[in-house]
Amino acid sequence: MKIALAGAGAFGEKHLDALKQIDAVEVISIVGRNLDPTQAVAAKYGIAHACTDLAEALEQPGLDAVILATPTQMHAAQAIQCMEAGKHVEVEIPLADSWADAEAVMAKQRETGLVCMVGHTRRFNPSHQYVHDRIKAGEFNVQQMDVQTYFFRRKNINAKGEPRSWTDHLLWHHAAHTVDLFAYQAGPIVAAQAMQGPIHPELGIAMDMSIQLKAESGAICTLSLSFNNDGPLGTFFRYIGDSATYIARYDDLVTGKEEPIDVSGVAVSTNGIELQDREFVAAIREGREPNSSVAQVLPCYRVLGELERQLAG
Repeated sequence: MKIALAGAGAFGEKHLDALKQIDAVEVISIVGRNLDPTQAVAAKYGIAHACTDLAEALEQPGLDAVILATPTQMHAAQAIQCMEAGKHVEVEIPLADSWADAEAVMAKQRETGLVCMVGHTRRFNPSHQYVHDRIKAGEFNVQQMDVQTYFFRRKNINAKGEPRSWTDHLLWHHAAHTVDLFAYQAGPIVAAQAMQGPIHPELGIAMDMSIQLKAESGAICTLSLSFNNDGPLGTFFRYIGDSATYIARYDDLVTGKEEPIDVSGVAVSTNGIELQDREFVAAIREGREPNSSVAQVLPCYRVLGELERQLAG
């Protein structure tokens, strides 16, 4: 399978590392904003073609699929562009930064029938898969999720600490992880509300946000997000259930008493990004809908759209 990667930044390299672990997959093109650093990444990973135009990558002979790890504001239009070119596409979270754009991607997927998957990595992290497997087995039911998403980003920098050309967003990007995961683990969301702190004078976004959710099952979720946190960075999930308490930190899982849980047997890898990419490749090969398809995650973006309207009002 021949794949192109658009977005040669910090997260793009995570996908390149993951794809190296999957049999019979070749990355044949990489797309970046500036040619020199894009060529450097291509050389590092032994990729023959590098360019700054997605359309050029889409024309590469034998190309089957594209992974988009580009800035949020480009996701929806580029996902549509890939499908219009007849290519399967995995678009990194978030699918879009508006409900209308999310609906447009869904419409294009229905029209083409191609695999369109969204990088909701929490569905694939072994820590969350372990909890999901217990839920499916009837051994655990979520009563409450308490989630903290904390960064220290008062400037436009990426995960490597390098400057970037776009502005991140707590609602459409970082909250998307938890909104979708809560529905995945507890059931459809029936109520949602949000509050946000002051708007940053230069970045033009809220740097702090609080979101509350309720599922049809009665479970609740409290999500705190901040770009102002000068401390441990990342997202920390506490699952409070009827039979246990779990704390998930990316691919790692502990009990409520900080006792480690072995998740090495949950899947073929302990790397959530690799498991996500494996699902994308497998869905294409098997001609099926992937976990985290655009159809499956669309309700998340409906909720985010509702929250955006609340905050604007």
